[in-house]
Amino acid sequence: MSTDAIVVLKEDHKNVKRLFKEFQAAEHGPAGAKGRIVKQILTELTVHTYLEDEVMYPEVRRLVPDLDEEILESYEEHHVADVLCMELAKMKPDHEHFDAKVTVLIESVTHHIDEEEHGWFPRVREALSRAQLQELGARMQQLRPDAPTTPTAPKALKKTLEAIRG
Repeated sequence: MSTDAIVVLKEDHKNVKRLFKEFQAAEHGPAGAKGRIVKQILTELTVHTYLEDEVMYPEVRRLVPDLDEEILESYEEHHVADVLCMELAKMKPDHEHFDAKVTVLIESVTHHIDEEEHGWFPRVREALSRAQLQELGARMQQLRPDAPTTPTAPKALKKTLEAIRG
């Protein structure tokens, strides 16, 4: 697998979008099945946002200052997704708000993915060398095994609390 940072992140996006489709296909099915899919979604999103927040976003801000506004918006979109993920992690799949909350998460994250992939990823690819992108991707892959896998894990909560405190 490539260690190009953008390739790594797009692969994560593809996995998340596949899980979104699975949820949408199971939306009228049993709560247990939906709950299992959402648990996978939460794991994927928690790991992904951690890697972006720890490596990609700070480095892009440093190396491509013209993208500062876009990166700040991405941090905020992550914060919204983190809050929804924390709520869903504590919610039972048969709760009357469960499907609606997952739908809002899907809409929000899909918008975020589109902005990254069509907005600032091409600009990052243009601004950074292949070696720089490989190094960023390698750092993310190195962090992946130790990344939080649930929205309520201490490392995940830390970034959410930092966002709330400002």
